[in-house]
Amino acid sequence: MPAQLEHANYTVSDPARTAAWMEKLFGWHIRWQGDAMAGGHTIHVGTKDHYLALYTPGKPDQSTVANYTTVAGLNHIAVVVDDLEATEKAIKAHGFTTGNHADYEPGRRFYFHDDDGIEYEVVQYD
Repeated sequence: MPAQLEHANYTVSDPARTAAWMEKLFGWHIRWQGDAMAGGHTIHVGTKDHYLALYTPGKPDQSTVANYTTVAGLNHIAVVVDDLEATEKAIKAHGFTTGNHADYEPGRRFYFHDDDGIEYEVVQYD
């Protein structure tokens, strides 16, 4: 059996805020939350099999760098949905702006940025 991705861990300014919109827009749930290294806090949000670990340090560094040109930077996180149009409508209603729509094999997609400027790709495979 090939390896499977279990989770990704990345830094956000407010894990509770990020987890809340992920629960609302993606239908995920909080699997765990608690204290983390450096006086920080982490929330694991996702499904029973896969999740994202949303970490914030005790004293977050609010600086940002253009990730697509930074080695080891996070470019985007992609999620698969069953209904691309309904998901986009919900994302827009939440206040996020969508863009970069594309339709190519193996699916249709769009992108949006969250409150921290993190890019997400939403894709539907037909």
